[in-house]
This record gives sequence, C-alpha cells and structure tokens, in this order.
Amino acid sequence: MLRTQLSQFFPLKPTFSEADFPVQDDKVFIVTGGSSGIGLELCKTLYQKNGRVYIAGRSEPKARQAIQTIRDATPTGSGSSGTLDFLPLDLADLDSIKSAVDEFKTKESRIHVLWNNAGVSQPPLGSLSKQGIELQLATNCLGPFLFTRLLMPLLLNSTATTTTTTATTTTNDASSPARVIWTSSQMMELSAPKDGILMSEVRSPPKNNTTRNYVNSKTGNLFLATEFARRQSVVVSVALNPGAASTNLFRHTPMTKYLAWPLLHAARLAALTQLYAGLSGDITVEKNGCYIVPWGRISDGLRKDLVDATKLAEDGGTGKAAEFWDWCLDMTREFE
Repeated sequence: MLRTQLSQFFPLKPTFSEADFPVQDDKVFIVTGGSSGIGLELCKTLYQKNGRVYIAGRSEPKARQAIQTIRDATPTGSGSSGTLDFLPLDLADLDSIKSAVDEFKTKESRIHVLWNNAGVSQPPLGSLSKQGIELQLATNCLGPFLFTRLLMPLLLNSTATTTTTTATTTTNDASSPARVIWTSSQMMELSAPKDGILMSEVRSPPKNNTTRNYVNSKTGNLFLATEFARRQSVVVSVALNPGAASTNLFRHTPMTKYLAWPLLHAARLAALTQLYAGLSGDITVEKNGCYIVPWGRISDGLRKDLVDATKLAEDGGTGKAAEFWDWCLDMTREFE
C-alpha cells in the first residue's frame, strides 16, 4: 500500500497527453466546475481539439470569463472548430438540476463524456445545501448522481450513434462507448474507515468534522462510479484521483496550500488524469468501474476493503457501494 500511495504523491511522467488522441469533431462534453483549476485546463484541451464543450456551474460571469481565457489561450489560426458554452447548474440545489438537464436537451441530443469534476472541500462548519443536506455530500455526491441519472438517455444516444456509424460492436475507439467520470481523491484511500463508509455518518453527518464528511463524499464518488458500472454495461463509468493540484478547492482551508505545497502540482497535470479517464482507448467496457490515478494509469493497488465494498455480498463483497447508491436514490427520487 505504501508503494501505491507514494506513486500518487509523486506520480510518474504522464502516460497520456493532448497528442495521444485525435480531434473531437462533433463530440459533446460536459465538464462540471470547468470555470477554474483542473476543469478549466480540461475544457481548454477539449476545445482546442474541436470538442463541443459545456462548462456547467453556478456562476455565469465566471464561466464567461473562463471561455474568454480559453479562447485567448488558443493560438490564432489554430483551426479549432470547437465550441464553448455555459450550462447553469447548482449541484448544491437538487431543485435546479432537472432544469439544467432540460436546458441542455434543447441544445444537444447526446453526450460523449460527462466529467463530474466539480466539488467542495471542508467548507465552514454547518454548511448545508439548499435542501438542508451536509454540503459536501450534497455537492460531491447527490448533485452529480442526479445529474448523471437524468442525462443517461443522452449518454445512451451517444453510444448508439457511434455503434451505428461504425457498423460494429463496441470498440476501443475513444468515442465509444460514452463515459462518466467521477472525481474522487487520494484522501479516500488514506483516511476512509474500513469498508469505506459508515452509513450512520452518511445519514447523520458529523457536525464538527468537515474532513470526515469530505472523505465520506470522496468515497461516495468511488462507490457511485463502480455501482453505475455494475448496474449497466453500455456506458463506461470510472472514478479517479486526479492528483494533488494547487487550485481553489482549498479556498476554505488556505493553510493547506502552504502546508502541502511540496506535494501540489500544476492543474494542467491533473487535467491529464481527467483526459486519460475520458478519452484513452485503454479504458474499454472490460475496464468498466476501474480506478484511475495520476497522471493517467489504471490502478491495481486500491485498498482491498474498498474493492470488497464495491461488490455485493453474493460476490464476496460487503455491498457498501450498493447501500450508498440506494441512499442517494432515496434522497434524490423526488427531484427526478
């Protein structure tokens, strides 16, 4: 385990870069939290590769500024035919998510990759979502869960279109099948309790421990990725640790940037992990539910108890992921 964790603190050279995938003409992408940090770098690359990129977030001014930043960073005459657009989405307000999906459906009929990239870390004690749910569980898990479920028909449309076009079954092509990427964290592996999550803490989150709630939400991202993969075999679903990057994720804990600065990397590198998860031909249907680590590797060293938690009891596991999925379903059902 020590070797596995050290390789994430000090990753090897990237295995995947902008040069390793073709132009993305007519490919449709959604990146939540694409206005800054890792998401901004990801959107920049997708746009420069001709992708149709939607930056999903709460603030239109920030998204418009990000769009201008990306365009300014794209060399004149580069030939990019990509597009950038803002999609209003507040992951901390379950009431708003269906309207975001409905608006997106007026513009597009399919999605090739959905990056659930946005997140919140250790906000002030007592921070709650619009529905009164602990903010990190709401923003990092429940919002993306509902958003993904409501977008499922468009993800299926993307896969069906690709299959018809190529006149083959599923291939290793980066555009087939559609993918959903869930952003977890190394904190999950380092700090999650045995079996990943105590459901009692999910139902009644600790009021004075924002770090534990953050870890629970990041473990939840792993569980949602693997459970989404287990429940269907058409859309590929993977979780990842993008790598420790110096971004505004630490805005609520500014001392973290100073204490951990030797371990923090440029957001551009962490974006390569996201690109690998979303576009690498290594990740086939057979790899559905895998876990990705920096800067683009399929992990073979995830904690055994976490792996067991992603399996049902009849398959030799503990069924924790399925239990967490069912909780998310119960919490979001009325907002579908």
